[in-house]
Amino acid sequence: MHPGLCSPPAQLQPESGASRRGELQSPAARQKWSEGGSHHVGVRPGRAISQCGGGGGGGGGGSRDRGLLFGAAAGRPRSGEAGGLPQLARSRSPLAGVGGRPLGRASAQAPPPRPRPAPPGLRGGTGRASPRGPATSGVAVSALSAPDRRPSLAPRADAMKIKDAKKPSFPWFGMDIGGTLVKLSYFEPIDITAEEEQEEVESLKSIRKYLTSNVAYGSTGIRDVHLELKDLTLFGRRGNLHFIRFPTQDLPTFIQMGRDKNFSTLQTVLCATGGGAYKFEKDFRTIGNLHLHKLDELDCLVKGLLYIDSVSFNGQAECYYFANASEPERCQKMPFNLDDPYPLLVVNIGSGVSILAVHSKDNYKRVTGTSLGGGTFLGLCSLLTGCESFEEALEMASKGDSTQADKLVRDIYGGDYERFGLPGWAVASSFGNMIYKEKRESVSKEDLARATLVTITNNIGSVARMCAVNEKINRVVFVGNFLRVNTLSMKLLAYALDYWSKGQLKALFLEHEI
Repeated sequence: MHPGLCSPPAQLQPESGASRRGELQSPAARQKWSEGGSHHVGVRPGRAISQCGGGGGGGGGGSRDRGLLFGAAAGRPRSGEAGGLPQLARSRSPLAGVGGRPLGRASAQAPPPRPRPAPPGLRGGTGRASPRGPATSGVAVSALSAPDRRPSLAPRADAMKIKDAKKPSFPWFGMDIGGTLVKLSYFEPIDITAEEEQEEVESLKSIRKYLTSNVAYGSTGIRDVHLELKDLTLFGRRGNLHFIRFPTQDLPTFIQMGRDKNFSTLQTVLCATGGGAYKFEKDFRTIGNLHLHKLDELDCLVKGLLYIDSVSFNGQAECYYFANASEPERCQKMPFNLDDPYPLLVVNIGSGVSILAVHSKDNYKRVTGTSLGGGTFLGLCSLLTGCESFEEALEMASKGDSTQADKLVRDIYGGDYERFGLPGWAVASSFGNMIYKEKRESVSKEDLARATLVTITNNIGSVARMCAVNEKINRVVFVGNFLRVNTLSMKLLAYALDYWSKGQLKALFLEHEI
């Protein structure tokens, strides 16, 4: 592994202020979330937009626990709450089977990189990493299309609400229950006929109104408005696809609310993917009277990626890359068409990392993975800096200088290691300077956060590069919750793959991080 694989020149600074679709929300702003509301139907994971997902039933007052709030009546956002919530991390949304042709390969590919010097160091600016929404659509959407593989549920077979595999009853949900976040996809029909509206039960109307009229649910639930897919067709119905997320630690509250609101009167089966679909299956069954139709998360990841790129993202390109990633003044986000996507290396960065080689929609394999992922970054930052959230850790990192903690090649050789082509600015030892007392006393929390981010990103980039070379694949798509509001890491990855591969590898990203 090359030292400092992902270490860009010193000029590579994080973008200042908010970029793309929203701004990082302050802790105070995040507390101003809507009160009251209907059934906790609104928690949707990107990967599992299962059409057979269940909605809440019954009325009554709101229920709150650990900040996740869903009540019986649609709540109104408090003042100052609307718009601009942090973008959703690209949750893996298995849009599998939701329709649409697989996206193809980019007709307009990025221009070949031009030779450029690699200045020293990796320093932070005063700005923060620009927040961008995670892609939650793919994985959750994939699960949404799963109803045609209905599970056998003997204990509740007579209570099944899925009347038709092709046209499941509303509401349609899909869940991706990850190690850190639950991502939920909700399909809001907009072609409801007068007859349907008349026959629609009150609880279903309440669910739809609550989910679509609020952008926050309690203190931890968020609907990523900027990721909404408008006016698309799913199973012959026109509607809008919404993406909601909340911490996995709040899942017990979600399940209990389902029981309190008689959620199972509308649906008895929820389509779900992710490890939590197995871990919490018994809780859903015994507490919520709900059964999970489980889908493999890697299947959902691949199908979701292809689906999300096959539908129009409100007139925008879904896939993009960073041109001139090493030159801040010239670096810009450029669209990349995936008209012919294969072969493709998919690097899914969640709590941990999985890497898949995709040769067709039905031919793919997990190549390898690493335990050093987004969970590692946040865990180490919490220990080293005392930060309380992913957003706080990223903001600190954007202001730090990793070279205060890391030992560089030039610190050992006095310059470049020319024999093996290692530039002096490359990282030789992550946190290597922390063995010196004077360095430990002078390093700041921001420096430590930046060094942690660079360490994790370096490792991911190095493993991804080796996999791409071994699999003979030159396009690498990075997805996952780690990239939510994390433009800094995306630019580091883009620069690293381009620099160390001499322009042979292209780092690609998605608007919906999946």
